This record gives sequence, structure tokens and C-alpha cells, in this order.
Amino acid sequence: MDAVFTKCERCGQPIYEKDLAARFNVCPHCEFHYPLPAPQRVRLLTDRGSFETRDDGLFASDPLGFEGYEDRLQKARQKTGLDDAILSGVGTVGGRRVALAVMDFRFIGGSMGSVVGEKVARTVERAYAEEIPLVIVSASGGARMFEGVYSLMQLAKTSVALSRYVEGSWPYISILTDPTFGGVTASFATAADVVLAEPGARIGFAGARVIEQTTRERLPEGFQTAEFQREHGMVDRIVHRLALRDDLERLLGFVA
Repeated sequence: MDAVFTKCERCGQPIYEKDLAARFNVCPHCEFHYPLPAPQRVRLLTDRGSFETRDDGLFASDPLGFEGYEDRLQKARQKTGLDDAILSGVGTVGGRRVALAVMDFRFIGGSMGSVVGEKVARTVERAYAEEIPLVIVSASGGARMFEGVYSLMQLAKTSVALSRYVEGSWPYISILTDPTFGGVTASFATAADVVLAEPGARIGFAGARVIEQTTRERLPEGFQTAEFQREHGMVDRIVHRLALRDDLERLLGFVA
């Protein structure tokens, strides 16, 4: 039988699990933002019943014959119910039609392999073709090591798709959640007209420990948090998860 209560990993207070689910995985005591699966994220951001998935049925292959990769993929599909680490489609936000892609960290750490890159590129191209705003929600540990150079090629693919989209007049709004790292940060996640982030989200390229080991220097307090990145110009605005939809709707009203 599932537990009725869970203990918040930030404040230690007990949380009734139904309350946590009703608040889209935000602690009612300290407002700590837990990870949110892609389907729930779509429900949070879009008008009820408006979202239609696209690009279903794309499955990652194992081009390098990486030991254990096929098993990892199968387990991730069973765990999440998703084809890969991203859910893409079209929907409406406050009545405005948008092309939307949402990453899911549960699927092999939200890593970007060939399927994630392809779905992001298709979502961008769909927004361009239909002349609608583009919204991408990122949650990723970076490139998918199991696919090697095929994964790294997705940085170029998504960036080229975006370079065409930005020639038009429709906006691209990126939402960074915890964590957003590696090639995702270095490509489409931060190449937006407006970059939003959830409170406390960890955002960067390499992890803090790797940077400290490489530079042999102690990093500043709060390094790579959304708050730090806002102070240094990478993030435009930090928005509480429960206010994200209203903020997104307001932004779209300004620029769309």
C-alpha cells in the first residue's frame, strides 16, 4: 500500500501526498519544487483538453551497440510511459495556440539523444510552419552518453532549427527546471527570447564538482542556481511553478 504521507527532503515536514499532487509537486510548507513528470507539466501549463501530442512512435536505436543501453531504454519506457525523454505537441495557453515540448528527467536523466533532438527540432519547425509561439520546458542532465557523437549532433540540429525560427516574428519562451545541464543548456534551452526558471533550479553546463576539480577553485555560494543565473544574466525571470501558467499567458499576450 502506498504511503499516505511523505517527508519533505528540504524542510523535513510531513506532506499529505494528495496535497503534494494537487500542488504539482510543490511542498506546501517550504515551497520546495520537486521534479514534475512531463504529462503533469503539460496539464499545468496548457488549457484543459487542448494538448495534442505529435511525433509519437519515435524510438531510440542503439547505434554504438552500447552495453546495457537497450535494457535502460526499455526500463525507462515502462517507468514513464513515454517513448523517450520528451513529450511534444501543440496546445493552447490562455486560448493562444503554441508548439510545446516538455522534457522528463525520469527518462534516463532527461538526457538528449537522437529522439529528443529530433522532437525538439520538429517542434521548432512546426512552430515556424504554423506561425505560432514556441515553448520548451527543459529538465536534463545533458547529452546521452550511450549514443556518443549521435547525441552531440543534436546540439547542431536543434540550433539550426532555432536559427530559422527566430527569423520570424513569433516568440520562443524557454522554461528551465531542476536540473538543466550540459548540451541542453548549451543549445536550445538558453537560446530563447525569454528564459524563465523555477526557484532553486540548478542550471549550467558542467556540474559544480567537475568545475571545482578542473579549476581547483572553490565556487561561489549558490553557484548554478536559478537565482545566481538571473543575477548574471542567463535567466530573465524566476517564476514559482504554480504561477508559471499565468506568467506564460501574460508573456504571450505581450509578445505573441
